[in-house]
Amino acid sequence: MNQQTYNYDKIAKAIEFIVANAKEQPSLFDVAEEVSISQFHFQRVFTEWAGVSPKKFLQYITAGYLKEKIKESSNLVELAESAGLSSQSRVYDHFTAIEAVTPQEFKSSGKGLDISYGIHETPFGNCFIAVTERGICSMAFIDDAGRDEQLIVLAKKWHYATIQPDQSITQRYVDRIFQPAQKSLEKLPLLVQGTNFQLKVWEALLNIPRGAVTTYQQIAQSIGNPGAVRAVGTAVGDNPIAYLIPCHRVIRKEGVLGEYRWGSLRKKALIGWEAARQHEE
Repeated sequence: MNQQTYNYDKIAKAIEFIVANAKEQPSLFDVAEEVSISQFHFQRVFTEWAGVSPKKFLQYITAGYLKEKIKESSNLVELAESAGLSSQSRVYDHFTAIEAVTPQEFKSSGKGLDISYGIHETPFGNCFIAVTERGICSMAFIDDAGRDEQLIVLAKKWHYATIQPDQSITQRYVDRIFQPAQKSLEKLPLLVQGTNFQLKVWEALLNIPRGAVTTYQQIAQSIGNPGAVRAVGTAVGDNPIAYLIPCHRVIRKEGVLGEYRWGSLRKKALIGWEAARQHEE
């Protein structure tokens, strides 16, 4: 296990313990003991990862805090613009452009495409990423047994594509995504297969800035289909590109984070991590 993944595993376990025992407000010593490292080492690792203390981090994933954030996101387009290009923090966000395959390309299941894939460490554990010359076509957070599963999913979607491992190619994408020091205003292209409805939902997700959250109802309203809340939920769950299409920023209207395709605990980590950085910048 690499160091970054090791640290995330410890942090995830700490978040789980802190949330489960929030009423008792466990001390730093209690949390460090739970994850089996020294108090000093835990404090350093957690603060380096989150940018804030564990106690402060917890505030960013409570229902009360998240309900207030939901109120701020009633209009996703306005929210994206106000939080966006005029803000210095926007430099740290990703300029993403979704391209959908054509109906003919969908039928041909990737014929003529070369896809490179790799597995890389990130602040949220290992991720599987697959790219073509036209952009990222798959990204998922994985645990120990996840690589084979993701390859099967990739091969089903892009059945006739040439799929091969190439860490050198995918590393460049991962560096742009997860290393803030490597800022770029160049758009990060995404190549996806999806229905028109799914594309509308995924494009709406791109309007949710880092540190913000929204609800399934608000997404449905933003795409002009307020009665399609359940269908929106399904489309959010079918998101093929983790993190960059930020489905983790969609929560329940009660301020409850809810489930996440790549683990509810990872969703807590993502939401808290982004909120902490938004506040600390």
